[in-house]
Amino acid sequence: MEPGIREFFKRIVSTVSLLILWMMINVTIGIKYNLAFFDTSIRWYNIIFYIWLVASFAVLIWLCFKIWQKPIENLND
Repeated sequence: MEPGIREFFKRIVSTVSLLILWMMINVTIGIKYNLAFFDTSIRWYNIIFYIWLVASFAVLIWLCFKIWQKPIENLND
């Protein structure tokens, strides 16, 4: 396989793996520990969970931009 194509697929796999890991962590914490749901009112731990959700999503987007920012060499050959 050509090096440019290999680098392209590596970036795709890295991005998809990060996204799936982020989703698994947040869905597990949110559903298993009942942090994603409001029972009778909003509690402090619901607020902390949603702050974590937004902050970790921002870090995920930043990491994806960092992965895809560098140009892929030998892709057009």
